Amino acid sequence: MSVSAEVFGRYHQQEAFVAKKIEKSLECRVKIRLLLQNEMLFQNLDDKDLEVVIDAIESCKVNKGETIIKEGEPGQCLYIVESGELSCHKVLNGKNTHLKNYGPGEVFGELALLYNAPRAATIKALSDSECWVLDRLTFNHIVKDAAQKKRKRYETFLQTVPILSSMDHYERSKMADAIKETKFKEGDVIIKQGDQGDVFYILVDGTAKATLNANPAQTV
Repeated sequence: MSVSAEVFGRYHQQEAFVAKKIEKSLECRVKIRLLLQNEMLFQNLDDKDLEVVIDAIESCKVNKGETIIKEGEPGQCLYIVESGELSCHKVLNGKNTHLKNYGPGEVFGELALLYNAPRAATIKALSDSECWVLDRLTFNHIVKDAAQKKRKRYETFLQTVPILSSMDHYERSKMADAIKETKFKEGDVIIKQGDQGDVFYILVDGTAKATLNANPAQTV
């Protein structure tokens, strides 16, 4: 996933950001947190920023047959499905084409915010549904900003890794987009001798110890 930014200038001023705070029960906050943590868009957020997003999210009930997003309109928010089912249609070659259905836990409407573009498709409720809604201003200042900072931070760090020194700027930026940060507690085993290697790790902070068992038949 790559992230683009809006261009601000004389005729397009960046809005002053004031964090919204909509009161929610502890149970509701836990539910929203679990939904967000499963979405790649929100995995760059630290705990403080995640709490700001949870504060700003509000509930939206959608009646069966209601259109929640219309293709071509400007995007003002993204949606996370809490319950119900919604269909996604797009006009292709002059025909209204069904693309997919959205169910609980899925996110839609983020592309218009990420790329500052009109809505790419129409979303209509197939049943009475409930969604969590995040406004454009909070998304731009918290979620997109965090993604852009993450890319810049990782690009700078990747330049210092000897094995990656031959990569050009474009390759590093794409790799930075793909990096997922994982935290380990003291004593955790990150990789184990003999296991299949399907992940490449770069140590960003802390220390780790590597040990080698000369007899692979024995457990380390």
